[in-house]
Amino acid sequence: MVLPLLLLVVALCVVLAGWAGWFVARDRAVILRQLWGGAVIEGLLIVQGVVQGVIGASGDGPADPLLFWGYFATALVILPFAAAWAFAERTRWSSVVLLVAALTVAFLEWRLWQIWAGA
Repeated sequence: MVLPLLLLVVALCVVLAGWAGWFVARDRAVILRQLWGGAVIEGLLIVQGVVQGVIGASGDGPADPLLFWGYFATALVILPFAAAWAFAERTRWSSVVLLVAALTVAFLEWRLWQIWAGA
């Protein structure tokens, strides 16, 4: 697993969560720029999946491949679902949804690292 890519995804998730949290505190709905931020994170997750697949195919894969790819698939779908929900919900709760989704993806990235390392 490529640690710098993982750390970049986690850092961007935390930034997006902070931005969404600021909107929650100000009682504002999600804006399009926040959804674009989620799209950037999603793109990095796809790149991460390709890199992990190549590394795994070379024989240096995760300790539990089924669990690893299950967590990874979950991380891939959370932000698009949250973005769709936030786009449909034009209240403060859209920011709450984005905040929870970004923190969830950051947590899943941490778990992916643990599973890859065999912890």
